Amino acid sequence: MTRRYVKPTGIDGVFNGVVGWLTKIGLPLAGSRVLSVRGRSSGEWRSTPVNPLRVGGERYLVSPRGHTQWVRNIRVSREGRLASGRRIEEIRIDEVPDAEKPPILRAYLTAWAWEVGRFFEGVDASSPDERLREIAPDFPVFRIVAAS
Repeated sequence: MTRRYVKPTGIDGVFNGVVGWLTKIGLPLAGSRVLSVRGRSSGEWRSTPVNPLRVGGERYLVSPRGHTQWVRNIRVSREGRLASGRRIEEIRIDEVPDAEKPPILRAYLTAWAWEVGRFFEGVDASSPDERLREIAPDFPVFRIVAAS
């Protein structure tokens, strides 16, 4: 099975750096957070800006670039940190099965298409559920649960 991954461009790196920096100093862009996850091999903390999403009273993380390093790391650790400024939240995650992803992907595209829509290659918030189910394996989704 081929796992989709979209490598960041130079512009993406600059944009992510700016968003990450603003979020770290407590000025998140449209609700962004910095996700930190321990590396699955090194055990060192790795950080990247993310766009948490609330749907039906639950919070989610969606990986618009596909099966990235943070996705691979959090699948192993099943925990991480979400930060904005000095506020740090310890989290645990549960991966969402593909069959449950369409309403979450639709909500994500409604909220964040202006930033990440290009990674969804012709799929948008108005796409039918069938099309969202087709692309679901390429877009990992995690339910955020409070760390105990």
